[in-house]
Order: sequence, then C-alpha cells, then structure tokens
Amino acid sequence: MNPMTESKPGGMGAFKYELLLLLMSLIWGFAFVAQQIGMEKGLGPMTFNGLRFALGCVSLIPLMIWRKQHLPASDQAAKLPYKACLGAGLSLFAAAALQQIGLQYTSSANSGFITAFYILFVPVLGLFFGHQARKSLWVGMLVCLIGFYLMSVSGHFVVSQGDWLTLLSAVFWACQILVIDHVADQGDPIWIAFAQFAVCAVLSILAGLLFEHCSYDQIKAASGAIAYAGLMSVGVAYTLQVVCQKHCPPAPAAIIMSLESVFAAIAGYLVLHQTLTGRALFGCGLILSGVLMVQLVPMMRKKKARALANLRPL
Repeated sequence: MNPMTESKPGGMGAFKYELLLLLMSLIWGFAFVAQQIGMEKGLGPMTFNGLRFALGCVSLIPLMIWRKQHLPASDQAAKLPYKACLGAGLSLFAAAALQQIGLQYTSSANSGFITAFYILFVPVLGLFFGHQARKSLWVGMLVCLIGFYLMSVSGHFVVSQGDWLTLLSAVFWACQILVIDHVADQGDPIWIAFAQFAVCAVLSILAGLLFEHCSYDQIKAASGAIAYAGLMSVGVAYTLQVVCQKHCPPAPAAIIMSLESVFAAIAGYLVLHQTLTGRALFGCGLILSGVLMVQLVPMMRKKKARALANLRPL
C-alpha cells in the first residue's frame, strides 16, 4: 500500500474492508508456516511457488465466471491494464521467490517481521517519483534497522542468509504494492489479481523446471501446505488486497497489513514450536514500532492540523 497516494474515503464504508484486510493479514501470517512446511517435504522454492500461484489462479476462475454471468456489462467494461499487471506479476515473482528461498534459512517469525519492511520501502521508493518523505520515515527506518540487528545478527555479528534474502524481498513487495495501488481503479480487481498470479505462476514453474527437481511423492506430501498457500494465501488474501486497496484509506490499510508479521510469529510458535530469544523478541518489537511510527505519525499530524483549522475564527 502506498501511504503517499491520495487518500481514499474513510468512514463506515471503509470499515468492512479494513476488517477484510485484518483477515488477509491473518491468512498471510499463517502462510509463512505453510511455506516452510512445503519445503520441509522436499519441494524447491520455485516449484512450491509455481504450484501455489497456479492454484491461486484456478481458484479465481469460478468467481470470474460468476461475475461475468451476474454483473452488469458496465462493471466489466474497464480495460485490463496489461502492462501494469505484467509489472505487478514480475514484482510478485521476485518478492515471492526471495521470500521463499529465505525461509529455508530463517524462521517464520523472522521472515514475517523482516517482510514488514515493505511498509518503509514504499515511501522510500516514492522518492524516485518525486514524493517527499517525512522525518518520521527516517526515524522509523532507524528503529527498524536496530530491531533487524537485534533479531538477526548472531553472536559472531553475521546476519543469516535467509534474513538478507527476506529483506531484499521486502523491496519487491513494496514495488508490487505500489503497482497495485496505481492500477486498482483502472480495471476489474479480480482480473488484475488473476493476471499477476498467472505471470508469477508461469515464471516460477519455468524456474522450477530449469533449476529444481521434484517428484510426485514430494508434491503429494506437501499438498496440504500447497492447498493453504494457494487457495487461502493467494486465491483469497491477494485478491482481498486488490479489492480492499480500492476502497480503504492507505494509512490504516498499511497498519493493518503490517500485523501479518505478528500473526507469522504466533503461527510459528503454535504450529512449528519456533521460539524467539528475549533479544529477538525485543528486535521484533522495535521493527513493529518503526513500521507503525511511519504510518501513525503523519496521521496524528493531519488530525492535529485539521483540529487547529477548525478552531480558527472565520
């Protein structure tokens, strides 16, 4: 979500979409566990991603058929922004690939909290398009970097390979979110979701065929993880992202989406029995604080400015 784009209407109309974003964050958080389980069954990261995004595409077909049969023609008339969908698909492929590879070398909790850096990278990337960045962004970045250090750096002052790959994936998640935010109003959100999934699935499958080897038994063993990651994380959650970004104000949406990292830590503890040291927990807290700071400080300043404006005599 791009925190710097023009605000979308808020109020009760947006509240139901914010609840859907919370559901999406919960699904994504538990997806980190499914992704790890899938690779524990022997699947390579590209093969796993290819299968789950292909399944995500398939899961949308019944909805697309239903919409075609029941929605007015005017609701389907918007032309699909093919170039933007290709860009979103490429960003999604890079982000998912780096995150999935990184999960081989780090925990679900680490991956979830480091992935949350995309909230910071969105306004940083916006600088290249002429947007201004508030001081709260740089303070939030510093707080997150300290948290990253505490959570990821070992006693020998070495950051794990998985954490570096996940941090790089956060850059591409930010790119994907910026593209989706740009095109959310330019076409049918279901078709936009389907198009980006298809691009990511094709590229992932090709990479898997070229660089990995998998058997039917491995796919069968990982079928539960693939089903959750494909149907829920891709088919449901990513589609909710496209739909909700069309209706939610950017700042609160970004805050809700950042809760994905908290759900990832909870899921890792409940399902995989992964634990965090006190130092790592403190680092996670700093990362979440830095992410929230970037979103909350501008919101509080805007509210204060509006309040002062209302107090001025006419």
